[in-house]
Amino acid sequence: MNPALPIGMHVFERGWLSSNNVLIMGEENTALIDSGYCTHSEQTVALVHSVLGDRPLDLLINTHLHSDHCGGNAALQEHYPALQTRIPPGNADEVKCWDEDALTYKTTGQQCPKFVFEGLLTPGETLSLGGCFWQIHAAAGHDPHSILLFEPHSRVLISADALWQEGFGVVFPELEGVSAFPEVGATLDLIETLEPKLVIPGHGRPFSDYRKSLGIARSRLNYFIDHPAKHQQYAAKVLIKFKLLELQSCTFEYLLNWVATTPYMELLRQEQYPQLDTLGMVESLVGDLVRSGAVKRDSDQIRRK
Repeated sequence: MNPALPIGMHVFERGWLSSNNVLIMGEENTALIDSGYCTHSEQTVALVHSVLGDRPLDLLINTHLHSDHCGGNAALQEHYPALQTRIPPGNADEVKCWDEDALTYKTTGQQCPKFVFEGLLTPGETLSLGGCFWQIHAAAGHDPHSILLFEPHSRVLISADALWQEGFGVVFPELEGVSAFPEVGATLDLIETLEPKLVIPGHGRPFSDYRKSLGIARSRLNYFIDHPAKHQQYAAKVLIKFKLLELQSCTFEYLLNWVATTPYMELLRQEQYPQLDTLGMVESLVGDLVRSGAVKRDSDQIRRK
């Protein structure tokens, strides 16, 4: 049985299209950690309002700037005009000039409405939330600029996509040929030193047996290190599943066109399917997803399950 959440903390466990959202209410301020995907932004605002009522949301924090973690920023900023937003420093310049290529929204074929920020989340510093001081830790690997948040009194860890109950997120730098598996390992080592009592992941339910989850994550990491092609194939399927979660269903032709115009997918085709054209790669990936039960194909229509 997991420990109870600290007083004033609410976790909105979302589906896999949106990240989880963590709402922290204190006497002095209210804060939300991560805002989900843009197509769920109306629901995100409603969830926050259902708890806050007439209280404003004072602070919005992003653990990293993948679209499923910050896609609701713009909607929340519109709904709460005085809202202050803080992001990790690594992408600050790209957000200021709104470079969708550098922020990977175009390269992944995903959406993220433009948002602004007022402050940074610098690793090594602390952040006052709900009357407690949360440590900000760098968590490179899945994203080179991601952070973790850890409250040492309750020993609650907000791990984002650095650690899930059964793994971690796609290691995106590796898709571009940038070594990042060692950083994943270093982040897992950091989590072990923190000895959290409760882990709130970016996806999935909170859990307390971090040692078991670290074991699963390290085993998965070692497998990817030994078989990097498997990681790239896994990433390609994740990107397709994400798009199907967004659309719910689409024609095969639509999916084919999306893959053909999504830079990460073309990069993965060149690396993993050089003998195939785009049509052959999509047929192969969709076939794998159908066999695994992740999607259903009826003639030309593809649906998520």
